[in-house]
Amino acid sequence: MNVSPWVWIATLAALIVMLAVDLFIIGRRPHEPSMREAGTWVGFYVALALLFGGGVWFFAGGTAAGEFYTGWLTEYSLSVDNLFVFMIIMARFAVPRVFQQKVLLIGIVLALVMRGLFIAAGAALIAQFSWVFYIFGAFLVYTAITLLRQGDDEEEFKENILIRWAKRALPLSSSFGDGRLTTTVAVTGKRLFTPMLIVMIALGTTDLIFALDSIPAIFGITKEPYLVFTANVFALMGLRQLFFLLGGLLERLVYLNIGLAVVLAFIGVKLFLEALHTNSIGFINHGEGFHWAPEIPIWLSLVVIIGTLGVATVASLAKSSRDKKKELVGARLG
Repeated sequence: MNVSPWVWIATLAALIVMLAVDLFIIGRRPHEPSMREAGTWVGFYVALALLFGGGVWFFAGGTAAGEFYTGWLTEYSLSVDNLFVFMIIMARFAVPRVFQQKVLLIGIVLALVMRGLFIAAGAALIAQFSWVFYIFGAFLVYTAITLLRQGDDEEEFKENILIRWAKRALPLSSSFGDGRLTTTVAVTGKRLFTPMLIVMIALGTTDLIFALDSIPAIFGITKEPYLVFTANVFALMGLRQLFFLLGGLLERLVYLNIGLAVVLAFIGVKLFLEALHTNSIGFINHGEGFHWAPEIPIWLSLVVIIGTLGVATVASLAKSSRDKKKELVGARLG
């Protein structure tokens, strides 16, 4: 793809407008969205992503569109996994439901900025050093193994050094007040930061860690920075509403980690094969590529990812249903 600067500018302008509208709506009326409202917005962002992919197909061809759809689906799946930790953070800091939309939106803005920097750095590395794919592939396989080792254990949230420093160094109130970053103590008139700031730091730094596997994963599907960026944008934009739409359903996706582990391992192997095919490291095969190494087509990647996530979801819901029935039978017998 040959993406002109004007296309980049138009894309960034559209993104800023969408974020501004979100901020205006939430800032004007903080509330916990209903299932209908959340579902409508999630459907809107999914439809927008599908339409955008259609535009990519029209202007750049089916291969580019396939790369966008595959990348978007992968990033969306990884973002759903992020919601588990977001739920733990919300519970850990006892964020009132009415303010959770605002916290999530600010966290998403921080994630977009950080991922934009990661994407720029990753694109520059790939352009200069093709051997980076060896590292990306190995890291994704390692991440997949780590996910499998976690099993069904609930992922715990541990405060990082930045959060611990902020809680120790900043003057903090014990109340969220009206949901702003600062509040004024009525008796003393002293201005304090609310826990909202700590929660935003927690969300932002946590997503930075998640970006370490999501960015290599998307570069395993496409090397085009524009598709990598837009796939991340569409995956993150509906995340806030998806948090409220899924709700307790997240806890029922017991096999999601296994599905994501398979997806990451598949992309890791795909990256490694591509690195072998385009090898330029002098001490490996005298700096020549292994032409026998198969190249996995984008359509096969899409089929594997959709099939794996579909099986993981169906199996999770079936297991949860069986467990629930056993609990009901046990309760009756007891």
